Parts: sequence; structure tokens; C-alpha cells
Amino acid sequence: MKLHDLRPDEGSRKKRKRVGRGIAAGQGKTAGRGTKGQNARSGGRVSPYFEGGQLPLVRRLPWRRGFTNINRVEYTPVNIKQLAVFEPHAVVTPEVLAQRRIVRSLSKPIKILGDGELDKPLHVVAHAFSESAREKILAAGGQVELIG
Repeated sequence: MKLHDLRPDEGSRKKRKRVGRGIAAGQGKTAGRGTKGQNARSGGRVSPYFEGGQLPLVRRLPWRRGFTNINRVEYTPVNIKQLAVFEPHAVVTPEVLAQRRIVRSLSKPIKILGDGELDKPLHVVAHAFSESAREKILAAGGQVELIG
């Protein structure tokens, strides 16, 4: 078998229906759209949302749509175990975390979370702390400082 012998299977490829090409073509004049009405027009289809003027399901079930709190503050989480790379008595600020590639950007405020253990005293400066993280930092002899 050679490249020029290749053919698609019989009946696997159908010709595209060319509508609106005259009466003899079989799909002339109205081109299979029927006579008049919204669906006969170009761009004439109702949206999936539209239910003939009845209040749509999407609006009848508002609790199914969810809710977005516009005042939500989204933090970048940093766990205590990630702070193990710092030497004892180091000052850990958001800028230092960004330099060490622990956080990607400083566009969001940083929250220190309590996953892991801390065995050295650190001075940690962040926007928020979980209760367990605060306890672990203080138990290791470190300091906790909140950024306004």
C-alpha cells in the first residue's frame, strides 16, 4: 500500500448540504427553515435561558446560583513548616517570604497557618495568623507582629 492508495472508507464522508442554492438543489428558497417566524430569520433562535416569557428556572431558584461576598479578603496561606528554612531570631516579613519564593506575589495579604512544627525563635510579621500558628511561634520563643 502506498500513500496514493489511501482512501477513506466508503460512506464515511458525507458532502456538506449547500442550502439556498435554487429550487433544483432541494434546499432552495427557504433553505429548510420553514416559512417565516423567528427561527427562519438570521440570528433567530431563542437563548437556552429563555422560557417563553415564563420566569426562567435560573431566576426561580436563586439559592442554586451561589453568592460572592464582595468584601471577602483572600489571603495567601503560609504554613509554619515553611518557615523552617529561616535561621533563629530572623525577622520574617512578606518581602522576605517573596525573596525566598515561599509566596509568589505580594498582591494578596499573607496569613500564617499552623500546619507543621517550629523549633527556633522567629520574629514573624504578617497580615493575619491562625490561633494555632500564633501559639506555636510564641511557644518556640518567637514574636508575632500584625501588619495593619
